[in-house]
Amino acid sequence: MIWFLLALMLGTMLVGVPVLLSIALVGYVGVAAVPDLVMPLFAQKMFAQLDSFTLLALPYFILAGGLMSASGMSQQLVDFSRVLVGHLRAGLAHASVVASMVFAGISGSSTADASAISAIVIPTMKKSGYKAGFAAALIATAGTIGAIIPPSMVMVVYGSIAQVSIGGLFLAGVIPGVLVAAALMFTIKLYTYHPDYPELRVTHGRFEWRALGRSLVEVWPALMGPVIIVGGILSGVFTATEAGAIACLYALLLGMLYYRRIGWRDLPRILIEAAVMTTMVSGVIAVAGASGWLLAYLEFNAGAVKFVTSFSQNPTVVLLIVAAVMIVLGTFVDSLAVLLIFAPVAISLSKTYGIDPFQMGLVMVMCNQIGSVSPPTAPLLFITTGIAQCSFSEVNRHVWWFMLAETLVLLAVIFVPGLASWLPRYFLG
Repeated sequence: MIWFLLALMLGTMLVGVPVLLSIALVGYVGVAAVPDLVMPLFAQKMFAQLDSFTLLALPYFILAGGLMSASGMSQQLVDFSRVLVGHLRAGLAHASVVASMVFAGISGSSTADASAISAIVIPTMKKSGYKAGFAAALIATAGTIGAIIPPSMVMVVYGSIAQVSIGGLFLAGVIPGVLVAAALMFTIKLYTYHPDYPELRVTHGRFEWRALGRSLVEVWPALMGPVIIVGGILSGVFTATEAGAIACLYALLLGMLYYRRIGWRDLPRILIEAAVMTTMVSGVIAVAGASGWLLAYLEFNAGAVKFVTSFSQNPTVVLLIVAAVMIVLGTFVDSLAVLLIFAPVAISLSKTYGIDPFQMGLVMVMCNQIGSVSPPTAPLLFITTGIAQCSFSEVNRHVWWFMLAETLVLLAVIFVPGLASWLPRYFLG
């Protein structure tokens, strides 16, 4: 029964059925096939999945990301990044990574990160001679930092399901997020030595402290966003859910009063876009949570733990198996759905093997993001490919090297638990 349901979900997604409908179909088929269950129970479990105070942070952070994108912060951050690292070889490429990392501390979304940064940077990179496929692959992969560095909507979702501290998960993503950015910049550095990429060996001006100071005057309010959000959570001033509301208010004030890019006429459009996005994500969370409950009822979690135990009792090996399964499945189906359905399994494995919950959570989130740039699904690649106006095959040639860089950071998190757990344990005890 379990394998039939999983195969049905995978098959429907592969033929193009929307993720929400695929998971719901599998859930209803499973409930109908079990004599002891009744159909209304699936709807009840969907509602119970969304009946969470922690998940209230989700619409707030989505709205905050929309307000920040509309306020023009992304342009300010790109300009700041160019002043900071634009004088290096392949300065535009390095600046795109830095901008993605900083914007990640504001948007909380890899989709928003990739969309906002690519719309600004890719046209400039193409005018400077960069290959369109290279630019699209780089910025899509850099966009994954948006879900790793706090605040992160994916961490909010995972934390609410796993009953793990959202603030702790936010802290767990700081060091790995910076390492991902460093790994991507190192990969760019290696590209500068390749004879087929002469445009990457070009420098643009030199570093000037005066220019950096002027840029900081413009961008410092945006840089204060993540400090306020994470600092408020850690100091106990507000919860993660309340932090989302604070982020919305802060973004609205900046957009209307400081940058003056948002007017009253813009608010209906921003609110509608945020509502649509919230509805889509909430729908997937609801049906995935109910389907996860069904799999647990059918003892899928216990079976998965037993299966992994047959391979090894070593927590590191367990994490490697979890990562491999997550990445492979994320290559073919929606990575968020994979995260939601297998989160209960990850929790069971974490408790059975004594794995730090913050380390397990970060491994799940990073695998989720690697899946979002893994062809053939790769939603972030489709966003940047459309903006770059190039073929998917051209992007596909470059993305594997950047995926390798991010995978190496994932392996570092698996083999060195302190990369994910040190900051949460230091601040939260």
